[in-house]
Amino acid sequence: MSTDTAGFYDDLAEHYHLIFEDWGHSIERQAGVLGPLVEDKLAGGPLKILDCACGIGTQAIGIAQRGHTVVASDLSKAAVRRAAREARKLSLDIKFHVADMRDLSVLPKSNFDAVLVGDNSLPHLLSDEDLGQALENISLRLKPGGVLLATIRDYDSLLSTRPSFQGPVFYSENETRRIVHQVWDWDQNQYDVHLYLTWNSASLWTSKHYASRYRAITRAELTQGLESHGFREIEWLMPEETTFYQPIVLARKEDKST
Repeated sequence: MSTDTAGFYDDLAEHYHLIFEDWGHSIERQAGVLGPLVEDKLAGGPLKILDCACGIGTQAIGIAQRGHTVVASDLSKAAVRRAAREARKLSLDIKFHVADMRDLSVLPKSNFDAVLVGDNSLPHLLSDEDLGQALENISLRLKPGGVLLATIRDYDSLLSTRPSFQGPVFYSENETRRIVHQVWDWDQNQYDVHLYLTWNSASLWTSKHYASRYRAITRAELTQGLESHGFREIEWLMPEETTFYQPIVLARKEDKST
């Protein structure tokens, strides 16, 4: 991932919650879907879980509230600071680190029952080499038989339509209005996302623009990458069966001792 990706999330960190209608509710709802999926794959608990693309804590906080031991990392220093602050408000003992998922050497090896990569983070890896480095680092942090859970946009569908925008959506909260929309500028199988946040406080309107690049990784491409890095039992769950807003992939690290 380039410094542009880190800069995107550094700039966005203090306003990231504004893209949700209710960030607190989203934390609870996502944990209510993702938590049981991991728990069902790994009988027993509590589990030790790494969120290696934690952002401001949307998944890490909710998973910790389910009673699991959570370690969280992200390449954005500002996002990690925000996530740590939000966790302290809730008296949650989450250990945070600044780390690119392609190099998780600050974290112990073979120590985690599960690794989470949420919110369409893998597509920031713009080459097969970058994706491979991330999957290798994730595999090294998992115990044999441990589980990777990632969420990613449905690029199999999006590549056929190549939409140029998402939204706008309008939110109201405490007598304020908020507008969120995205413009997508496609370049073959990559695209630049231009995220616009506009909100009012009293009579003053504020507008912010953030931009970052993604790669449209298909399910077949990610499945092949997982298989080549020792993952088995790869399972794709679509939104219509999970009610989650993105497709979810589950994969188990091969346990060579069995």
